[in-house]
Amino acid sequence: MINPLEYENARKRTMDYFEKAGIVLRDDEKQTIEVADFGLNKLETIGLEIVTYVNTSRCCAKELVMFPRQICPQHRHPPYDESPGKEETFRCRWGEVYLYVPGEATKNPKGSVPEEMNDVFTVRHEIVLRPGEQYTLMPNTWHWFQAGPEGAVVSEFSTRSRDDLDIFRDPAIKRVE
Repeated sequence: MINPLEYENARKRTMDYFEKAGIVLRDDEKQTIEVADFGLNKLETIGLEIVTYVNTSRCCAKELVMFPRQICPQHRHPPYDESPGKEETFRCRWGEVYLYVPGEATKNPKGSVPEEMNDVFTVRHEIVLRPGEQYTLMPNTWHWFQAGPEGAVVSEFSTRSRDDLDIFRDPAIKRVE
């Protein structure tokens, strides 16, 4: 886990990205910025900064900030109760994001993973999202994504989010304490 000073610095950097993207947050929303280091303490490499606007039993809306080349690790949203799992749409607002999903591996991908983590990133079909472009993932689909060299701001629209149920390829990841 990152220390409180690193956490607060990441929150401040996150606000800079929202400003670049022209996204306005209320003061109370600024206080809810979550810094997810996935329990790895490698925030600059593996991490995600999140503001959740709404998360009800039917829908969820979030803003995701990614620092340059930062990676959200490979995971899926499994079925639970009567739900097939989370369906989500990513829409790039600023920067560039590389989304990886099942399919034929992209020959010269824009993204990359740390060599020592190569075995926990198994889907390699790349979808490049630039501002205004979006992609929808069906429930229980393995995926991961990485910001481009300038970082990225991505809006996520989905069915109910249950972060506590996410399944990660890397067993060392702790998404929710």
